[in-house]
Formats: sequence, C-alpha cells, structure tokens
Amino acid sequence: MAELVFVGCYTGDAGKGTGITTLSRSPTGELTEISALALESPSWLVRHPSLPVLYAANETAPGAVTALSFSSSGVLSVLGSAETGGAHPCHLAVTPDGRFLLCANYTGGSLAVFSLSPSGALGARTALVQHSGSGPVSDRQEAAHVHMAVPSPDGSVVSAVDLGTDEIRSYTLSSSGSLEPLAVSSLPLGTGPRQLVRRPGTDLAYVAGELAGTVVTVRETSPGAFSVVSSTVSTLSPSPGPNLVAHLELTGERLYVSNRGPDCVTEFALDDTAAVADQPCGANPRHFALVDGTCYVAAQSEDAITAFTLTASGDAELRYHPTGSPTFVLPVSLP
Repeated sequence: MAELVFVGCYTGDAGKGTGITTLSRSPTGELTEISALALESPSWLVRHPSLPVLYAANETAPGAVTALSFSSSGVLSVLGSAETGGAHPCHLAVTPDGRFLLCANYTGGSLAVFSLSPSGALGARTALVQHSGSGPVSDRQEAAHVHMAVPSPDGSVVSAVDLGTDEIRSYTLSSSGSLEPLAVSSLPLGTGPRQLVRRPGTDLAYVAGELAGTVVTVRETSPGAFSVVSSTVSTLSPSPGPNLVAHLELTGERLYVSNRGPDCVTEFALDDTAAVADQPCGANPRHFALVDGTCYVAAQSEDAITAFTLTASGDAELRYHPTGSPTFVLPVSLP
C-alpha cells in the first residue's frame, strides 16, 4: 500500500511556504518529497471520504476554498475554487456521505456550506451563517471567530466551534445543504474553543481551549447540545508565557494535544482525562497526524515537519523534514 503525506502551509506575507507539498512515507516512517503545487496559504486540508480529491482552505482575507484531485503518484491538479463568504477560512470538513463541504471562516466569524458533485468538484454555496458576540479576552475575542465545523457521525448536525464567543453553535443540515439553528452550548469564559472531537461509542467529546490552555471534556446531552463535564490543563509542563492549544487527535484510549508555548504534544489517558506524557516536537506545533505509532507534527515556526515514535515516556528522538511554515499534515493511504 502506497503512503502519501500532503502538507499545507502559510505563504506570502503569512509565511515561508509555497503551497501543498506531497511526500511519500516509507515503511520505516521516513518522508521524501515528491512534488509541490503553488497555492495561496492552504492552511487546512481534508480528503473526500471516497474519492481521490482534496480540499484546501485558502486562509486569506478574501477567503477561498480549492478542490484538487490527486494521482496515485501524489501529483495534484486543481479542479476549481470558490469564495467562502468570510475572511480567513481555517477549517474544512466533508460530510460522511460526501455531499457537502463545511467551512469555518475565522476572521469572518461565519460558517459556510458547499455542495459537492459526484466527482467531488465544488458546487454552489448552499448556506452561510454569520455568528456574533464576543468574549473576555479582548485581543482575541473581540468578535465571533468560527474555528471548526464538525459534522455529526450521520452528517445531519453541524457543530461550529466559536473561539470568539466561547460557544459551540449547532445546526441541522438539510438534504439541500441549508442550516437551521439547533442548539447553543456555552463553555467557561475565556476558554477560546478551537476544536472539538467526539469520542466514538460514547456521548463524550473533547474541546481544545486555545486561550485558556485547557482540554475541556463535554457531554453531548442531545444532538448538537453539549454540557461541560470537566476542564484540565493541557500539558504537564506549562511554559511561563501563554500556551495556545492547537490540535486534538483521538486514537484508541488516548487523546493527543499540541501545545504552542511549551511546544509539545501531550498524551492524555481518557478514563480520567489525565495528562501522562509530554513530547517535545519543535516550535509552534500547529497540527499533527498519527500514523502507525508515529506522530508527524507541522512545527510552523521550526519550518519543518517533525516526527517521533509514540512512547510511554515521551522521550523519543525527533526527526526533521524541512518545509516552509507548515500548518497541516494529511496522511493518505492508497491501494
């Protein structure tokens, strides 16, 4: 089975990258660059659930999303692009049935929905919902900032994580791609929620509190409605300065969290949501991916993808693959 890794980045005034870089991953986990496609700040990538198609959030002031096909050799071809209706889109998700693309516009404070054709091409924008509000952290919560759009397992509900208002706003997604308000869930003031990930087989989910430096455990009491269960510090080794929590990944009975400030990936045991190990991972770990016991980290300020083997002690040796201002790591397995 071929293994590819697509890397998104910041470009131009926002960073040192050039676009999407394609790498191959060897059986031992080593990365080798194959090709690169110039694209403006493709900061978040997502794959279609059944097609060889990727979608990139072009995190710019105009705000755009780009659809791309990829070959078995990792070569990318642009299928088309569309305006997102809000500034600086920072997260994308595809509904499980592959019919809709969800887009979180960070600076725009809005949630957009696009229809997808049977070939995976972008169709019309079917919904654009504007959030409003603010929070107590004046320099980061002066307005709504939608940071993530999470479809429910059956795709009928979309939950928008709003860093600016300390809320999770959920909507019913219709068969035509429209959004209807369903529930609003409040988080502790100043949390600055960035991401949400559900724990399969349970009614629990975990929220990355970017501004508070926390992991918040929540319970989904009804579809799209969440209540706070607990909150815990997101690392064993907090730094003297701020810790901007970035990304969450669930695997088995473990939750992994990237911390910018302490610059580490922290492992949590899920039974009591307790931190058990910190792994240094390079400067400004914006995103990471777990593949076959290896963690690949987009160390943005390191200008590198760093990699380490998951260990109980958190003292694995780091390996580096230089690349400009990486923001996202997307592993893809091919037949």
